[in-house]
Amino acid sequence: MERLKGKNVLITGASSGIGQAIAVRFAREGANVAINYRSGAEQAEATQTLARAARTNGGGREIIVQADVSNENQVKQMIAKTIEVFGRLDVLINNAGIQKPAPSHEIETSDFDRILSVNLRGPFLCSREAIRHFLSRPGGGVILNNSSVHEIIPKPKYLPYSISKGGMENLTKSLALEYAGQGIRVNAVGPGAVVTPINKAWIDNPKARGEVESHIPVGHAAAADEIASVFAFLASDEASYVTGQTIFACGGLTLYPEFRVAWSSGE
Repeated sequence: MERLKGKNVLITGASSGIGQAIAVRFAREGANVAINYRSGAEQAEATQTLARAARTNGGGREIIVQADVSNENQVKQMIAKTIEVFGRLDVLINNAGIQKPAPSHEIETSDFDRILSVNLRGPFLCSREAIRHFLSRPGGGVILNNSSVHEIIPKPKYLPYSISKGGMENLTKSLALEYAGQGIRVNAVGPGAVVTPINKAWIDNPKARGEVESHIPVGHAAAADEIASVFAFLASDEASYVTGQTIFACGGLTLYPEFRVAWSSGE
């Protein structure tokens, strides 16, 4: 199935993890894919190779665009290059994100600022430039944000990360409301625990992984492609009436899993 055939898509932070899975899935769905990375060109090239191999009918293109999404000038250049090569941009996916654990009273200001700069300022800058393009030609457009269950679940020792995801929820809703009348849809995906390099610490530790997965009602962490499939749906015309929403792809993690046993009811 090629639901995104001919669509031109830019994915930030697409050199690994969920971003890479999105690039591969969108290529399989027929989209032209711009793969953004900040550093590590080799990983971006690997994503490009995987995306090319995923195409079922041989059509479509994959390009690599380097940019730090927190840098305004680099974002403008990234959007401009994508449009120059593809002719137009139809879908922006704000996927780039970072985190760094620390007790909240020990967080360095520089770390706080950097995380908010990448995770929230970056999506704002990219969305602003994409919307300017969408408004310059007919047809509207789609913006998808890679958020987290930590939009709504507190995450101690990850304060700036949690703040950034809470902000992303309102970014999604505010842009969706403001531009719905111009044919621009804005949604977010909120993953739970996903098997990606950023989670290597618990993925490779059977005891830690067991502890993580014990809190997930479906019983296992997600594969990155399971998250990518949600992005593909939201980018497609099948989701034409969906805007301003966060779809939590979390295996039930947002359902207060500790209440699977009715310990508080007295029954």
